[in-house]
Amino acid sequence: MKKTVYMVNLGCPKNLVDGEVMLGLLAREGYTISLDPELAGVLMVNTCSFINEAKEESIAAILDLARYKEQSANKQLIVTGCLSQRYGHELRESLPEVDVFVGTGEFLRIADILKQKRALLDGPTTYIGASHILPDHETPRIASTPFYTAYLKIAEGCNHKCAFCIIPKIRGLQESRPIDSLVTEAAMLAAQGVKELNLIAQDLTAYGRERRDGTTLLALLRALSAVEGIAWIRLLYCYPNYLDEPLLRCIAETANVCPYIDMPLQHISDRMLRAMRREKSGDGVRRLLERIRAHIPGVVLRTSFIVGFPGEEEEDFQQLLDFVDEAQIDHVGVFRYSQEEGTTAGTLPNQVPDGVKQERWQRLMERQAVVVRRKNLALIGSEQHVLVCGHDDRGRLWGRTAGQAPDIDGIVYLSRAAAEIGDIIPVRIQSATGYDLRATPLRTPEIKWEKPIDFADSRL
Repeated sequence: MKKTVYMVNLGCPKNLVDGEVMLGLLAREGYTISLDPELAGVLMVNTCSFINEAKEESIAAILDLARYKEQSANKQLIVTGCLSQRYGHELRESLPEVDVFVGTGEFLRIADILKQKRALLDGPTTYIGASHILPDHETPRIASTPFYTAYLKIAEGCNHKCAFCIIPKIRGLQESRPIDSLVTEAAMLAAQGVKELNLIAQDLTAYGRERRDGTTLLALLRALSAVEGIAWIRLLYCYPNYLDEPLLRCIAETANVCPYIDMPLQHISDRMLRAMRREKSGDGVRRLLERIRAHIPGVVLRTSFIVGFPGEEEEDFQQLLDFVDEAQIDHVGVFRYSQEEGTTAGTLPNQVPDGVKQERWQRLMERQAVVVRRKNLALIGSEQHVLVCGHDDRGRLWGRTAGQAPDIDGIVYLSRAAAEIGDIIPVRIQSATGYDLRATPLRTPEIKWEKPIDFADSRL
């Protein structure tokens, strides 16, 4: 049992990839993976600490696993990820149940750390070190996502100075992986059956710029699009600044790059954008949306907004409400501002009461629900391709279109489908309910991967 590990992964997909790498490293050292904490000798929580809710969820998960440790003296409780990096030293006193805290810059040494800890008799140990580590294609990784989809982390860290965000202080400045390493990993994933690559980073569109060797997201997309077997490539978390015309044309013209852009805007009020230290004005955001839609017909857009930022007045919030109607963005996530120590916004005056934040969150979500319903109704009768993902707890087969990212967007329920999980099939949308769609397959064979355009002959 000592060399059996059970892991709880919390937070964003970037953190999930770190967890997959840790499992891969432990498996290489002879550990087995268990889905039952009672059977594991090593209990791990890979934590998030982006906002207060994430910290509370992380602490709850730690205390939950601590109950299993109380039942057996042979179990170790390990806490990794952003919470350890940010608060590891302080938590040693408040969480004595934890044997080891491992920060975001030390997780590649997880196997050695566990070996060392077994030889020690003292209390909790903390390994913090650098702000981040960037694994490559040679680093072992055990996927926790379904076989047909994977996240590909192309960079780590962030160079922006948004007033509300603690991530640069936890994860450090941006560091991008080489294109060759990412292409090699993508080919390895495709050989394992992955058909959908979701590209992730703190700032996807700034990928490669700090390398100063010509590495860009555009160059990466060109290379990844030629990896045989990858049918969909999706861009998640594109900072608005570098969505230039060549990149937009590449997304529009490359067959296996999804016409999907996740682009957090945070607000539309100029006053709020300045206070947040964002690098676009409200008019700049509007011009960018026009440019994206002009270059990529039918593009699906996802964004996130923050309500209740310090100093947000009803007039600022009303601008945001009106913008939701105006912009007609397909998918919207709304965050209630979280006052975080170590951030510029955390020290600002005029903090908005929690009750006001909640009320504004509710109003914005209700306004966006109207937009979603209108957009989903417009899809009825259209033909789409759907990646078949599995069955829900009622036995219904479901999947996702290229415009629906895993875990965060709606899904498509399929009727009378004879397709296998992992197939990509054409369907006709029949109805819409809330955020989800219902569809009937047109035929069951999977679409085949086609060679993408030859960029040597392209205008790009």
